[in-house]
Amino acid sequence: LSLAAEAGSVEDLELDDVMKIGYKNIRCVESGGPEPGVGCAGRGVITSINFLEENGAYDGVDYVSYDVLGDVVCGGFAM
Repeated sequence: LSLAAEAGSVEDLELDDVMKIGYKNIRCVESGGPEPGVGCAGRGVITSINFLEENGAYDGVDYVSYDVLGDVVCGGFAM
């Protein structure tokens, strides 16, 4: 999310800007979130997942694992 803020919006990013490919072709993305007590972490998670879907991050993968905040205070989100 900090890269999107620096670029102006998430639409100004490319998948290669945020995704790193590592050992055995594992794809890794760190989306971050707002400062504690500021903003909506749930909205950040949804924005990140939508960006990844729209840019083909899930194409050709066998498994997807998420490590997300457990205490989203602004109403949460559903996956």
